[in-house]
Amino acid sequence: MELERKRCSEQEMVRKMIEIYCRGQHKSRKGCLCPECEALAAYAHARTEHCPRMAEKTFCSACPRPCYKPELREQMKQVMRYAGPRMLLYDPVAAVRHLVLTRSL
Repeated sequence: MELERKRCSEQEMVRKMIEIYCRGQHKSRKGCLCPECEALAAYAHARTEHCPRMAEKTFCSACPRPCYKPELREQMKQVMRYAGPRMLLYDPVAAVRHLVLTRSL
């Protein structure tokens, strides 16, 4: 059950970050994604859903064997760079939790 909660939490966090990115970069409405960002969100959801290392890793960026295609991995890095600092405004608790987990690696 803990693994499912972790998986859902990661999927929600990634979706939030993609929404922040899409709203800021593509001027989409709140809660909506452009087709490009919707495709990225669906891809990230599928990768997380089928991740064999979910129990042992903290985040995809810390995984020793990333499963993202190189071009989508680069796109996700851009999303994270843009949305990461802005998460403090949108979801400060999640942002601090992520920072603490990242620093403890």
